[in-house]
Amino acid sequence: MPIYKMTDKNGKNIKKDGLQKYRVRINYTDSFGKPHQIDRIAYGSDAAKALEMQLMHKQSQRDIAPRMTIGTLFEDYIAAKRTEVRETSLDKTTRILKKNVIPKFESVRIDALSVAMVQKWKQELSEQGLSTVTKKNIYGEFRAMMNYAVKMEYLPKNAVAVAGNFKAPLEPEKEMLFYTPDKFRRYIQAARSYAQQGEENGALYDWNYYVFFNIAFYMGMRKGEIYALQWTDIKDDYISITKSVAQKLKGGDRITPPKNKSSIRTIQIPQPLKAVLSEHYERCKSFVPNFNDEKYICGGERPIRDTSLEKHNKRFADMAGVKRIRIHDFRHSHASLLANEGINIQEVARRLGHSDISMTWNTYSHLYPREEERAIKILDKIV
Repeated sequence: MPIYKMTDKNGKNIKKDGLQKYRVRINYTDSFGKPHQIDRIAYGSDAAKALEMQLMHKQSQRDIAPRMTIGTLFEDYIAAKRTEVRETSLDKTTRILKKNVIPKFESVRIDALSVAMVQKWKQELSEQGLSTVTKKNIYGEFRAMMNYAVKMEYLPKNAVAVAGNFKAPLEPEKEMLFYTPDKFRRYIQAARSYAQQGEENGALYDWNYYVFFNIAFYMGMRKGEIYALQWTDIKDDYISITKSVAQKLKGGDRITPPKNKSSIRTIQIPQPLKAVLSEHYERCKSFVPNFNDEKYICGGERPIRDTSLEKHNKRFADMAGVKRIRIHDFRHSHASLLANEGINIQEVARRLGHSDISMTWNTYSHLYPREEERAIKILDKIV
């Protein structure tokens, strides 16, 4: 790999700030048999030698491509992501790729992956009856992994990106599910009755589920954020949200940061929830062994479990005679209530911990009261 001293037309060495100008050149043939030449400029012999080493390393990376399989790339990609994303995100990526991509392409060389192969894979995925959202998520993870290969210069292009994502069929949007205040009152009264019945039989643990669903509705917090709440997170009628609990990870629960920077927030507690929390605190002080403020609000020694939460959600809905909604839909219920009352979209986004207000607007704008009549009245006054 030659390093050339650069001279002007008179044969005089070209220098900058006293340093000789060098040209470092590399010639190589890619895995498709196409020749390439790369020229780079450096000033000073030390910089030129360092650049030569850098280009040699890049060339060795390119030489990896003809031998690397998608299975090997997967291991490389996951190792690189480990220091860049939250553990929950890494776990999701790993599960999706292991289930939907690796079984099909593990032994395929990355430079042999073609658009036709990807299209066939997409067709097979479509035949599994998965929702469009699920298929798009799977495709997105596959594309991101192959983008990494391009970034690392293992490949010149990404066949998955060229194939394109799944297209959503033309169908009516699914109705957003949430509880109105009236339906929530029926639901939460059923939850309270169930907990009271348990207490009469000597079991207090069901109060944790009653408290959980109150927090979910009145605060709009994510499930993992509620799991992570400790009594120390409540101060002066505010809840500080600084962490989340992820369940179903290898090795058990994990305390992780919230989903994004905007998710670290402090939000005020409305009066009905203050009463619920105050009652629950006194109950815990009286009956929970070795109680202290480090205990989890919903669970005590450890947060309540996903599976039991789902069972209680179904039980309370059945008792109340209302349609069961997902756990995450209690968050929608909170936001929908505020939107229906015309609360500023920025405040809704802040309470939800959204990183981008457009996400809040795209989800809830249709619930805001129409302002057309008020707008026309204002415009009519202009003469």
